Amino acid sequence: MKRSHLAREIVETLALTLLIFLVVHMVIQSYHVDGLSMEPGLNSQEYVLVNKAAYLFHAPERGDVIVFHYPRDTTQDYIKRVIGLPGDTIQTDSTHVWVNGKLLNEPYISMPANPFAKIWKVPPDSYFVMGDNRQVSDDSRWWGFVPKDFIVGKAVLVYWPTNDIEFIKTYPAVYAQLKVNQ
Repeated sequence: MKRSHLAREIVETLALTLLIFLVVHMVIQSYHVDGLSMEPGLNSQEYVLVNKAAYLFHAPERGDVIVFHYPRDTTQDYIKRVIGLPGDTIQTDSTHVWVNGKLLNEPYISMPANPFAKIWKVPPDSYFVMGDNRQVSDDSRWWGFVPKDFIVGKAVLVYWPTNDIEFIKTYPAVYAQLKVNQ
C-alpha cells in the first residue's frame, strides 16, 4: 500500500513539474544579444528574458524593446526598439527622427545617425523598429516594417552576465507627447 502511494506521489510530482516547465516555456524565452545594434542599452553577448505573453492583451508600445523574426529571413530573430505603431508617420533626416511630426528626444541612442532623409507610413498590423546604435543598426530604415505576427515578445530583463542584471528601459516619457494613431 505504501509503495503505490509513493509511486502516485512521484507521478504527480513529475506531472506537475512538466506542466510548470511547459507553462514557463510558453511564456518566457531567453534571447542572446549578438551584435552592437542596441548599444549602449544592450551589449553584445548579453542574455535577456523575453516575455512572450506581453502582447496577448495589448499591442506593443513605442519604446518597447522587442524580439521578432527578421522579415527577410524568419529563421533569424532580431532585437530592436519600437519607434512607430500602425498608422504612424516616421520621418528621418541625417540625425533626427520624427513620429507624427513630433521630434523625438532619444536619450537611449548612442549617437544620432540616419543613412538618408525619408518618410515612412506604418501600415496596419506592422511596426517600425530601430536599433539604439543607429550608425550600425540593420532595422526598418533599411528593410521596412515588422508584421505583428513576427513579434516573439517583449524583452524585459538583462540577466547575464550577472553584473549587468537590469530591467530594460522603455523610456515612456520620450513617447508620452505622441498621440496613438490606431
